[in-house]
Amino acid sequence: MATFLYKLGRSAFLRRRLVALLWVALLVLAGVGAASASTASSSSFSMPGTEAQKAFDLLEERFPGASPDGATARVVFKAPDGRKMTEPANKAVVNKAVSELKAGSGQVASVTDPFAAKAVSKDGDTAYISVTYKVSGMELSDKTREALKETGTQARESGLTVEIGGDALQAAPETGSGEIIGVSIAAVVLVITFGSLVAAGLPLLTAIIGVGIGISTITALANVLDLGSTTSTLATMIGLAVGIDYALFIVSRYRAELAEGREREDAAGRAVGTAGSAVVFAGLTVVIALVGLAVVNIPMLTKMGFAAAGTVVIAVLIALTLIPALLGFAGKRVLGRKVRKGKETSDKPNMGTRWSRFVLRRPVTVLLAGVVGLGAMAVPASSLELGLPDDGSQPVSTTQRKAYDLLSDSFGPGFNGPLLVVVDGDKSAADRTVKDIKGLDGVVAVTPPTLNKSGDTSMITVIPKDRPSSAETEELVHSIRDGSGDDVLVTGATAMNIDFSQRMNDALLPYLALVVGLAFLLLMVVFRSVLVPLKAALGFLLSVVAALGAVVAVFQWGWLGSLLGVEQTGPIMSMMPIFMVGVVFGLAMDYEVFLVTRMREAFVHGQRPGEAIVTGFNHGARVVTAAAVIMIAVFSGFIGSSDQMIKMIGFGLAIAVFFDAFVVRMAIVPAVLALLGNKAWWLPRWLDRALPNVDVEGEKLHKELAGSPEDPDEERELVRV
Repeated sequence: MATFLYKLGRSAFLRRRLVALLWVALLVLAGVGAASASTASSSSFSMPGTEAQKAFDLLEERFPGASPDGATARVVFKAPDGRKMTEPANKAVVNKAVSELKAGSGQVASVTDPFAAKAVSKDGDTAYISVTYKVSGMELSDKTREALKETGTQARESGLTVEIGGDALQAAPETGSGEIIGVSIAAVVLVITFGSLVAAGLPLLTAIIGVGIGISTITALANVLDLGSTTSTLATMIGLAVGIDYALFIVSRYRAELAEGREREDAAGRAVGTAGSAVVFAGLTVVIALVGLAVVNIPMLTKMGFAAAGTVVIAVLIALTLIPALLGFAGKRVLGRKVRKGKETSDKPNMGTRWSRFVLRRPVTVLLAGVVGLGAMAVPASSLELGLPDDGSQPVSTTQRKAYDLLSDSFGPGFNGPLLVVVDGDKSAADRTVKDIKGLDGVVAVTPPTLNKSGDTSMITVIPKDRPSSAETEELVHSIRDGSGDDVLVTGATAMNIDFSQRMNDALLPYLALVVGLAFLLLMVVFRSVLVPLKAALGFLLSVVAALGAVVAVFQWGWLGSLLGVEQTGPIMSMMPIFMVGVVFGLAMDYEVFLVTRMREAFVHGQRPGEAIVTGFNHGARVVTAAAVIMIAVFSGFIGSSDQMIKMIGFGLAIAVFFDAFVVRMAIVPAVLALLGNKAWWLPRWLDRALPNVDVEGEKLHKELAGSPEDPDEERELVRV
């Protein structure tokens, strides 16, 4: 592989104009495709095989035009203190609002009169209009949303409090300027690392090009493939991080090759042949982790994984081709000013060298400190509660949250998450079901059954006693399902959330086994070792559990919540554990590959295990540190998002990268390798013969190039840049 990548990098350097033109053309083509594509109508959410999905499918078949999975809204009216909503003046205002809603859009399926539907609180000061739509929240037109928002204008003028809740106001998450701040921090880190604006600019430029191609492609295909807005956010997050990192490693290795006296085209080929091999395998681990999300069998999550994986593939290809091409245009300016003037020397040990020598002297102390520290951070994870966010997790300043609180205070928390029970049977079966549900604990109200035209299916609305995301409501759903036959199905947003969380829990272990197992085999091929991949996998598990503990402490317990803009604590998003396992595993293996391949390279060239560790840190610690800081900065930029899910993902990934890069890879890994010595690189002979030799260290490449006119030295000496 190293030889092939050497030729690829050298060719890209020599044919830099053609390579650059091809990538620019691809960017323009993707941009034109995105601009000309029809606007994505929706991102349908389905969970094949779950009871909630079966109920939705049955309703679509038996209640044509009912749109059971359409958007919903609740317009909540509250009278001033001492007044009642049943007063003639207030009643007239609400009735006018009902008429305006019915006439406001052709997308409206039904609007309920709160006085006829008995949607007035016992004390009479609060009432709400229920609105259902024919399409999902993401399919609603701007005209329909505006009509909904303007519903309460006259009511507010008359002195009533009006708030609107429900997923009809759902919109694409706003991330604000967070990403710009993250990229700005990355730029500063790159300038400090390289001491050259040109060298710092290359990773940023190529990462932006890669993300631009990826996001434009996703936008162009969004309507065809039913991709949601969160897909683009994830692809941006992952694409920026890995795009900058992969380019960073290629540029760093190129500078090292130049410092050894290589010709520029040869240095580009060698950089891609060695560091590029690590980029390929690091990218493969990320792709495996993202594509592996398909095992969960939730189409939305599968599409998110595949889209983000595609962005990673683009980042790898750009690092292998566009980076060497741009290095050809950069000339000597890719080196720092001191290096160009011959003032920088590499005799003095750097921070990585000093740290690795410290670890070699006290490996047991460092190992225990790292493991105990991460173990302490992991403690809150034992209190992990999973769920999906609802309007109760919205910022308190939003109308959705205010509507949620008004309903909870006036009608009870359960009114924010009614259950929809579907009975596949005649009216007598529906009546029996109503009677059975009324006898269950945790039920506030049960509506009479609504039958379809043929009389063989009915819908029943059940109001729980507790809020939608509570454990009590989940128990009620299970009680209804367990106490009924196969002809009674429970669905609705609350039941869908419960089924989604259960699907996540059931898939976590199989997914973990698949991803870690495949990556273990991949790393075994890379490092020609059994213990090094095992150590890498165990270290990752420790860091990801510690990161989950931090997420629980902030988003569930509220620690430092005000500092991070968390206005409402609650259950952790149910997809968070499996999502963190997938994304963080792939990213964590980046550092393992980049850092340990330098150690492996030194060991293969004859250094003792301890010396190889020092050499690996001497060359890799500075760059890996910069890469980790950049990833943390990029992910932290998403903490400023207005969407609780994006905020949680950004924080979780940022803290996980911090733990994995600085505690696991920088402390635990060298300590374990120091204790293992030669055993770290042990591989049974039969396995050595069975595994393909991909030559990630470039040993075969060095032998092929040794003594060639392009190679000034027969023996290659590793130097620091």
